[in-house]
Amino acid sequence: MNAPKYGNFSDRLSTQADAKKAALAKFRARPGPDDPAVLERQAAQAAIAAAREARIAERKAAREAEAARVAAEQKALAAEKAARDAENSSRAAALAAEQKAARDKRYAARTARRR
Repeated sequence: MNAPKYGNFSDRLSTQADAKKAALAKFRARPGPDDPAVLERQAAQAAIAAAREARIAERKAAREAEAARVAAEQKALAAEKAARDAENSSRAAALAAEQKAARDKRYAARTARRR
């Protein structure tokens, strides 16, 4: 794209001044802070922010509830495993005692036969 052609320095100055005036007019045409459209837009943004905060709080509560549920489930599983382990160890101890009693009985019978 070619640059605009200016005849002389005063043409460039006048073009620059016109651009400055247009920018100033655009800035002055903006609505003020007490304009109803601006207030409405700010209210809409505040409502959106409040809804966002509510969704964030809801997700946080759901995450905490899920974490509590998982922790309770893990605690229940650990208690169940501990009960199973205790039952298995008592069963193993009973089996060992039973085997020892049978072994002692066989030993006593064998020694009685020898005498």
